[in-house]
Amino acid sequence: MSAWSEGVLQLLRRMNGFYLQDSFRASCLRFEVDGVQVGWVPPAVAALLTQFQEVFTRPHGGAVTLSPQLDSSERRSEAVDKVLRTLRANGSPGCLSGWRDEKYSVMAQFCDPPVMWMERAATSLFGVKRYGVHINGYTVSESGEVSMWLARRSHTKQTYPGLLDNMAAGGLAAGVGIRHTLVKECEEEACIPAALAETARPVSTVSYTYVDGEGVFAESQFDFDLKLPADFTPRVGDGEVQDFYLLPIEKVKELLPTDDFKPNSALVVLDFLIRHSYIEPDSEPFYQEFVSGLHQTL
Repeated sequence: MSAWSEGVLQLLRRMNGFYLQDSFRASCLRFEVDGVQVGWVPPAVAALLTQFQEVFTRPHGGAVTLSPQLDSSERRSEAVDKVLRTLRANGSPGCLSGWRDEKYSVMAQFCDPPVMWMERAATSLFGVKRYGVHINGYTVSESGEVSMWLARRSHTKQTYPGLLDNMAAGGLAAGVGIRHTLVKECEEEACIPAALAETARPVSTVSYTYVDGEGVFAESQFDFDLKLPADFTPRVGDGEVQDFYLLPIEKVKELLPTDDFKPNSALVVLDFLIRHSYIEPDSEPFYQEFVSGLHQTL
């Protein structure tokens, strides 16, 4: 096995750590709303919630549920938000210090109507699926050589400061469309005109679930490829990025499993490399493991 292949396998195992035999998945409780599982609650979080019995029923049958009196999306959302704000004011759990005032929809599957919304910073406490949009920006030279634009995240970012990232990306807020998010993130992060961003093609989704600190991160990214003119250069927009680099695709591939790359964004690039045949099953013995590792769902 090459060092590169081993590095990619380690990356996939880390990003799918919730599925490993030695993970604490077995000790987590199901988070159920109206009889449907929408997430996973770590035991420490479940213990915290027992003090709010008007909102959360006592854990039973391996599940944390909401009070039956909370019988609408808005009632559930407002009641849980009040609990979260109380916990935040008390300084626990720590992830709530990163409160963003961003609402994320909660549903069992993306095609389902949301059963409630939840503050983005709290989603990992309930292991609910978070969705985002990632854009692979690339160019093709006259001779056919492919290069990819990568962003260097600002050192002031709450998460993964200073690491390499996709050219543009962002979380999918409640009630906001996928393509709207794509255009918005391209404009805000990389100063890409809307007319150019609109030419991006939806190509795949990447799904994974990992454990980090106090929570369960179940995520799925809608991936787009955006072929950019050779003379176009992204520019720093809203300050979430500190620089952009145009790198040959082989250099991008080399960087992929390093600690310099934001892990979930590395998975999006791995998907690009597979789809564009820069990784092939005849030359990569772990091709099947790579593909399956990009599409893990609960």
